[in-house]
Amino acid sequence: MRFRVDGAPAANRGFGVLAALLLAAPMMTGCVVGPDYARPSVETPLGYRYGGVREDSPAYVAARKKGFREARPSDAVERGDWWRVFRDPNLDRLIRLVDVDNQSLRQAVANYRQARALVASAQAALYPTVIGAPSITRTGSGGGSTGTVRTTASLVGEASWQLDLFGGTRRTIESEAALAQSDAATIALTRLTIQAEVAADYLTVRYADSLQKVLDENVENFKKTAAITENQYAAGVAARSDVITAQTQVQTIEAQAIAVRLTRVQYMNAIATLIGRPPSEVSIPVAGIGRNPPPVPVGIPGDLLERRPDVAQAERLVQAQSERIGVAVAAFFPTVTISAQGGVSGLTRNGLFSAANQFWSVAASGSEVLFDGGARTAALRSAEATYDAQVANYRQVVLAAYAEVENQMAALRILGQQQTAQDKAVELSRKAVEITLNEYRAGTQNFTTVVTAQGLLVTNEINALQVRLSRFTAAVTLIRALGGGWDVRSLPSDSELKGPSLPIDRGGQAVRPDE
Repeated sequence: MRFRVDGAPAANRGFGVLAALLLAAPMMTGCVVGPDYARPSVETPLGYRYGGVREDSPAYVAARKKGFREARPSDAVERGDWWRVFRDPNLDRLIRLVDVDNQSLRQAVANYRQARALVASAQAALYPTVIGAPSITRTGSGGGSTGTVRTTASLVGEASWQLDLFGGTRRTIESEAALAQSDAATIALTRLTIQAEVAADYLTVRYADSLQKVLDENVENFKKTAAITENQYAAGVAARSDVITAQTQVQTIEAQAIAVRLTRVQYMNAIATLIGRPPSEVSIPVAGIGRNPPPVPVGIPGDLLERRPDVAQAERLVQAQSERIGVAVAAFFPTVTISAQGGVSGLTRNGLFSAANQFWSVAASGSEVLFDGGARTAALRSAEATYDAQVANYRQVVLAAYAEVENQMAALRILGQQQTAQDKAVELSRKAVEITLNEYRAGTQNFTTVVTAQGLLVTNEINALQVRLSRFTAAVTLIRALGGGWDVRSLPSDSELKGPSLPIDRGGQAVRPDE
């Protein structure tokens, strides 16, 4: 690119140099010092202990050899709307409200917006700073016909630019972009965590409804038993203590049934807080908890690194710190600044833009720290140590992710076996109560045996409901541990972050539509 300066008027030469500086600025970049980022290696298992697809399975290996990706079971999970596998319209309605008014999610979105602004701020350092400084001054001296009035005006343009010869600014931009991506992953992590909390609390409400029904049924059964003891006592074949014991049973179960109402209210209020609504505005119709949770496909372990937002968040922090090492290395090299000034300044009576009023100047300066007492070396070592810490944190997050998935898969497997055994215990307890009551009526069994059988039935029924709730909760936790249908492709790309758009998260809405 050429700019003709010699032979031109003074003002044209000044403005020509200034224009040349501005146009050439983006091209005057040098090398980029410091390490180039590479994702840290992590150990991933070939398969899960309790299910899923193994990466060394014949079907998966054959699919890779043919050049296409095999359809994996985890692909069946709906992207974003993972809770729809429970087929509950009320749960769907509540979880969708999380994106509208949850304040923790709004805070995460605000943090992302701040990170996005920091990327733009870092990008601004790549370009010159241009200042326009117009001024006008009017002075007078003397008086009457001999007085004089002078008008002086100036129109000055200034530009300065610190060259990014060694990539310190570019490393800063990449670091801020990685931090912004980390904040975007935090939005997804916050959303997923809150959604899972809403689902878990909703299932507890459903458990409370089922428990309420069980206890209410037992209250009625115990009242019938109390009536039997009163008849037996009236007939002279039972002691008064049998009547008192039967009445005590009724009152005990009634007290438990009343306490369940408080549990339901507390979890409904917890849901209201999560969706950002006053408790008085949230209502959930009464309905029991299901018998079996939906199946949760898990896929291959290698997918977990791309499906969990907390893993993506930790990995983005590693890159952010890696780029900071480059910034610390660039501090060892000189800084070069180019500046230019041009314009017109003088009396207006001779013509503001006359040759005598025109001026321009171009300057270049450089600086290098000769001695700083080891400050730059210490900063570099600090950046390297922080990078090592972020790598360790990333690997720990990955290990914890695999452990969480394995725990919930084991929980679903073992709790399923426990529920089978517990349901059998409930069935046998009901038979025991029926038999002991008949024997008590016939006078061949004492009432203590009836009380024991009925108490065991209540305990087994409550335990069966608790196991069922644990299975549903484990399913929710497993889906959350698998990322809830999210994957790393939902993160904003470098081009999106460095452009004018604000991609909060392609996986779903994070704020009100009118905002």
